[in-house]
Amino acid sequence: MARIIGVLLLAAALGACSAIRLAYNNLPTVSYWWLDGYLDFDSEQAPKVRDELAQLLDWHRQNELPRIASLLQEAQALAPGEVTPAQVCIMADRIRERLLAVTDHAETAGAQLALSLTAAQLQQLERKYAKNNATYRKEWLDRTPAQVQEKRYDQFLDRTEDFYGRLSTEQRELLRQQVAQSVFDPKLADAERRQRQQEALALLRGFVADKPTPAEARAALHAYIQRVAEPPPGRWRDQQQALLEEGCRNTAALHNGTTASQRAQAVRRLQAYQEDLRQLVAAR
Repeated sequence: MARIIGVLLLAAALGACSAIRLAYNNLPTVSYWWLDGYLDFDSEQAPKVRDELAQLLDWHRQNELPRIASLLQEAQALAPGEVTPAQVCIMADRIRERLLAVTDHAETAGAQLALSLTAAQLQQLERKYAKNNATYRKEWLDRTPAQVQEKRYDQFLDRTEDFYGRLSTEQRELLRQQVAQSVFDPKLADAERRQRQQEALALLRGFVADKPTPAEARAALHAYIQRVAEPPPGRWRDQQQALLEEGCRNTAALHNGTTASQRAQAVRRLQAYQEDLRQLVAAR
């Protein structure tokens, strides 16, 4: 739960510039309804979850937004020139640190909520997982390799052009080659998702059956989050590391192939992000 909240918060902080302030300020409401779709909160849980989400956003606004603004400023300084894969990976690691800071802060509230869940709510969670898995299968596993590549290409193209502006034919071809050569394996990702879902269900069912103390529940939740953030040795960990290195290389190559005007567009985009974050911090 803490990880989900952390992803939502950071995604809003780095989202589309035109909507960032509206999206960020509405995160408690949006997050509540998103989580409710997984757990179907009862009348006692609902106000507590709403309050905890509001408090989490207040904490994030005060403590994390300035840090994210600092990261954006560093990215802005790098944008006009060429970058190395190592520089991209350093930035990715620092963003990941900010995500984990949110999950750490949310652990106590997440453990309290987890301890309040009922068997019926866990059945709802299992049904939601099954629905998500069916959607993933339709969107990724039931497609041919060529269709998967085209889907990923379209996603990366949208994100890249949102940042730099329209890409040239040569730049698009580079992006298409990167996607074609990617180590991404949707079947492996699906297997990992299902395993983590089953671990989450087993963890929460253990809370229902064993009634651990809040401290014990938080420790167990923390251990689960750490396994997600730092997978144990094996195929999935190797895949994650390979994807990270691939992403750093590809991002650097794409950036280094942009024109001066495209890099100027990237700087303006980062400046706009910073201004939105400045106004969000000032509004607390």
